[in-house]
Amino acid sequence: MHTYHLFISHSWTYSDAHDNLVKLLTAQPRFDFKNYSVPSDDPIIGARTDKELEAAIENQIRPCSAVLIMAGKYATYSKWINKEIEIAKRMGKVIIAIKPFGAERISSVVREAAHAECAWNTQSIVSAIREQTAG
Repeated sequence: MHTYHLFISHSWTYSDAHDNLVKLLTAQPRFDFKNYSVPSDDPIIGARTDKELEAAIENQIRPCSAVLIMAGKYATYSKWINKEIEIAKRMGKVIIAIKPFGAERISSVVREAAHAECAWNTQSIVSAIREQTAG
């Protein structure tokens, strides 16, 4: 079975969304993934400047086949989510926007960068990952 290498971009202020997404993906039968994201309980240690932190995030994204972005409106104003989008685009990574549960609107910045958009449900997310990373 194929293992998907995923970077899950998120705001630490809304880290419960990251944790819930990981639970959804982990519970999905016949879907294996490795999580390269940087959760608040396991931050990047040793980066003393923004430049060093950006390089560390780039190293996290490098082996990934897709970057999943929680596309809540807050993402538009998040410095680091915007940096992660820049890095993913520069590296030619697939970007998948995940619409937060119950949200009617999503970040225009994320929408414009995304190769695909999906709803907050396991099947939609897994299908988008499989479709966008095939081949």
